Amino acid sequence: MRQVTTIAKRISEGLSMRGIKQADLVAATGIGKSSISTYLSGEYEPKQKNIYKIAQALDVNEAWLMGYDVSPERQSFSANAKGPMPQVNNLLPLPKVSRTVPVLGEIACGQPILAEENYSEIVPVPDYVHADFALRCRGDSMVGARILDGDIVYIRQQPDVEDGEIAAVLIGDEATLKRVYKIPGRLQLRPENPSYPVMEYANSDLDQVRILGRAVYFVSGVR
Repeated sequence: MRQVTTIAKRISEGLSMRGIKQADLVAATGIGKSSISTYLSGEYEPKQKNIYKIAQALDVNEAWLMGYDVSPERQSFSANAKGPMPQVNNLLPLPKVSRTVPVLGEIACGQPILAEENYSEIVPVPDYVHADFALRCRGDSMVGARILDGDIVYIRQQPDVEDGEIAAVLIGDEATLKRVYKIPGRLQLRPENPSYPVMEYANSDLDQVRILGRAVYFVSGVR
């Protein structure tokens, strides 16, 4: 029998302490169900970035989660902070999150867009954002819209968008993010980076292009 690792034990303890299930942890962290299962079984240990995500979701100290003899409680604000968080005019609370949406990976031909086979991960979405799925951006073709490599862009599923709106567009079996412009008999997908060419489709080439939905929100990390 495989010996359960300290991190596996601590994740289990954290789930028990917070009264949440494995599925809730998957939804809160965006880490795949199979990965969480291997962490809990002790088959694999999470990498540092996933330890941080799990600790945040369980509201526990990362060092405790990794097996150190410290309190499981997270320190609030900063290591040297004492007392309540200071009142700051531009300090905003984090948005309420009570649901998740899938991040689409490769989209198999003939499958519904939101078929489970197309998911690469699941991410939380703020309650005030009306989105059906998300894309993780690759590359720098949309930097002019402040959307950078690795950012999560939330999409509201709809078959058409207005000229100039940023949309998720399916080309073959791959989804891309571009500004959409409709010209009689043609469809243009324009990047937000002059280093990239405009993608234009006409006649029979239009058959391989489908608008999946409009970009409504994005999340970018601190760089």
